[in-house]
Amino acid sequence: MGVGMIGAAAAGRLWIGVLMALLAGAGLVLIVRALGLPALTHPVATGFAVIIASVSFAARGTLFARSASDKGWLIALSVVAGEAAVLITASAMPDALPDWLLVLLPAQWASVAIQTALAGGGTRAASSVLVALAGTAAATLLVVWLWPRRWPYMIMFTVWLGLSALVWYRPGPPLLHADVALGGAPAEQFAP
Repeated sequence: MGVGMIGAAAAGRLWIGVLMALLAGAGLVLIVRALGLPALTHPVATGFAVIIASVSFAARGTLFARSASDKGWLIALSVVAGEAAVLITASAMPDALPDWLLVLLPAQWASVAIQTALAGGGTRAASSVLVALAGTAAATLLVVWLWPRRWPYMIMFTVWLGLSALVWYRPGPPLLHADVALGGAPAEQFAP
């Protein structure tokens, strides 16, 4: 999804970011299938999660393009790298970061939504993160639409914090470990 944010920021167009994120999401599904995950039990839920996450990330990229003009891609790249670093740290060392920090990250929301859909949980299991992704996309697009006014930022940050609280109180299912996600085979089978 970070590709969509960077693409939207570089091009300054929401639809380019959405298209790039959708292609990245389709590639993710193909990679997961190639690694041995059984057929998608809920393809509509998977598509829905990828679409919502794509629009949410592309909306942020569009805002970066609007607010930083030709340097928006650099801001998007920094945000994607920072969120990825936090998620990698949380995955490698589960107790290193507090839970309240993870619920603030749209990248975590997208991970939970897409992984829940891929694992067969459907949209109800990840409803809070899907609502959070859609809500932040709407609030971010409001800021883009009303640019250069600054007051909509207050609305966007308030919505983001409120939806983070929703995710805190109604978390999605726990993320799967690699051995469970790959069909239940022990992780040692996949080691070189």
